[in-house]
Amino acid sequence: MPDVPHLTPSRRRRPRNGVRAVAAVGVVLAVAAGGSYAAGFGPFARGDDGPDPAAMKQARAFLADWAAGRLPSAAGRTTEPGKAQEVLQSFTAGLDIEQPKLTAANDGVREDEDGTLGVPFTARMPVTGLGTWTYESRLPLREQDGGWKVDWRLSLVHPRLSETEKFRLEREETAPPKVTDRQGVSLVGDAYPSLAPLLGRLAGGAGGGGGPRGAVELVDRASGETVRTEASFGKKPDPAAADRPVRTTLDAGWQAAAEKALGEADGKNASLVALRVDNGEVLALANSPSSGFNRAASGTYAPGSTWKIVTSSALLLKDAVKPDDVVDCPKYLTVGKEFHNVETSEHPGATFRKDFTESCNTAFISLRGKLDDGELGKVARTYFGVGQEWHIGIPTYDGSVPVPKDETEKAASMIGQGRVQANPLIMASVTATAVSGEFHQPSVTAGNEDETRTEPLPDEVVSQLRGLMRATVTDGTARVLADLPGEIGAKTGTAEVSDDQDNNGWLVAHRGNVAVAAVVEEGVTGGGSAGPIVHSLLSAVPEDPS
Repeated sequence: MPDVPHLTPSRRRRPRNGVRAVAAVGVVLAVAAGGSYAAGFGPFARGDDGPDPAAMKQARAFLADWAAGRLPSAAGRTTEPGKAQEVLQSFTAGLDIEQPKLTAANDGVREDEDGTLGVPFTARMPVTGLGTWTYESRLPLREQDGGWKVDWRLSLVHPRLSETEKFRLEREETAPPKVTDRQGVSLVGDAYPSLAPLLGRLAGGAGGGGGPRGAVELVDRASGETVRTEASFGKKPDPAAADRPVRTTLDAGWQAAAEKALGEADGKNASLVALRVDNGEVLALANSPSSGFNRAASGTYAPGSTWKIVTSSALLLKDAVKPDDVVDCPKYLTVGKEFHNVETSEHPGATFRKDFTESCNTAFISLRGKLDDGELGKVARTYFGVGQEWHIGIPTYDGSVPVPKDETEKAASMIGQGRVQANPLIMASVTATAVSGEFHQPSVTAGNEDETRTEPLPDEVVSQLRGLMRATVTDGTARVLADLPGEIGAKTGTAEVSDDQDNNGWLVAHRGNVAVAAVVEEGVTGGGSAGPIVHSLLSAVPEDPS
């Protein structure tokens, strides 16, 4: 926990059922005194038309800054910036809250007895590793110096936070869950480091109650005694299930090979997913570093040119282009901004097949007029399940392909940039769908709810995609895989991040009944950074999983 003034020191105590690690939070502060309304004005000065729009704008801006972690900015919108920043920081840090969602209500705004304008809001506070604490509160605003300020007081953070009571997070330490691979081989964090942060979720999600547990408690500041429990997380253990291991879809051999393969990332952040083409079962999921954030399934990345699999599908579906059609590949193409190819390469008179295998950005962008503005997102959702809600047994980010705001963003989305977002889990699934024609919701455990609804790709489109991906290995940017046995198809990707960061490197591939996707942050190129990782994995495992 960060060193925040006035936090109650962490301590340990043994409750009746298990050992708990305790984190405390709270700040003793006086309730801020507000300003006053200018004579003749107030929050409803415009009659029955509703509250002053400037007041509502300030309320929403405060909540947006708080939710985004811009605490100095949020505090600056209050009547007591110093105290406000201290409390907001200690509240979120002390309770291990990450990425809160704070939503102002559209109704229920009223003038309170103290002359402030009360704006109701809903707080959804994700407590790291446990769950989301949801509650309602009110944001008081006061007119001050010709504008509106949030009238600072402890109770706006939570109605029960006060000078005499605060909140404390308690985590209950539970026995390490027993998790196995698809064959019953035990999976433990020491042997498979990338799985260590996920084992508790896997056990808890399978219904055995072996996941993490804890509570947010309201406590007396002076005595430390619990006044009430505000939120509880985790299931009560089922004694009958305590010794029953949770079986996953993972394969111990593939997982070990994936962990080793990420050594090719040279210390850069990277992740890898391998899954079965026929049913979406995840065989391996690995991250580097292995502790903390699960980039493989929850990361949000621009997929770069690996997304051209989806773009090609959209174009082929409506017969807008054929593999042998000539689609010129110039060095540059300007669509509101200048787009270029990796290393400013060019291929005059290239066919669409050549554009795909050499990953020509300008050629793909030149075809943007063949697709309606929302068509790429519709194809991604309808055929590949991207953007629908997935339930795989662990938390995931399931992708986003927004309708482009303008022609420049549409051009960027054609090559997996702009606001298109994915991760290795999504791109491994995209690859599996492209080469089989059917989307299967990925899974790490059995029996997950499946709310997805998709349509199969036509056989002709699947055949064309397989041909394009195979040519990328034999004659294109994925030659790094050409020496491996099996009929491998692949697509590389290079995704821009920002002007002061190197590009992320991507590579997706399929062989037999397996699809693989890897990303290396700041890897510069897909073939050069993600290529060796996928090569290492496929060199170490059978051509087909058992």
